[in-house]
Amino acid sequence: MNTLKLGVLGSTKGTDLQAILDAISSGELDAEISIVLSNRKKAYILERAENHNVPALFMSQKDKTREEFDSEMTTILIKHKVDLVLLIGFMRILSAEFCREWGDKLLNVHPSLLPKYAGGMDTNVHEEVLKNGEAETGCTIHFVTDEVDGGPILIQKKCTVDFDDTVSTLKAKVQKLEGEAFVEAIKLIQSGNV
Repeated sequence: MNTLKLGVLGSTKGTDLQAILDAISSGELDAEISIVLSNRKKAYILERAENHNVPALFMSQKDKTREEFDSEMTTILIKHKVDLVLLIGFMRILSAEFCREWGDKLLNVHPSLLPKYAGGMDTNVHEEVLKNGEAETGCTIHFVTDEVDGGPILIQKKCTVDFDDTVSTLKAKVQKLEGEAFVEAIKLIQSGNV
């Protein structure tokens, strides 16, 4: 089995990237991160990548259409021979062309048990979960299509919502699951059991 080459698109801290890097360094995952791309210059995910000697690149979206920006990302991902693209806190909607081009090689993590809270982002999702008195929440790894948070689900992981949970404690619980779910999803794809 060949080492899977991963490309990561992220706009935030990249907490899930750390879980993947840890799984690679422990030998749990036979993969390498070929490139990390971010549309935010100050995103910690770039620094996190550089701290692990992973190529990291800020890409400006200024004065570019969604299609132009996504096409530039595709060029870079191909140049780095990426087999699988992971969206880790990537705060941009991707063009239909990009979604089609990468098809079943494009995974996103969502901080809820989809289809619940589809389209929601980050802490907003956790706020809604608490506001609605949900008994459980979790995360979903799904294939990306041009329908936001609507692609086929690969993995879901659940946790209970405790009476004293806050947005930040819930986010921490779900993020821990996200990292585990990504590692599992990568292994599933690598084994061809999808």
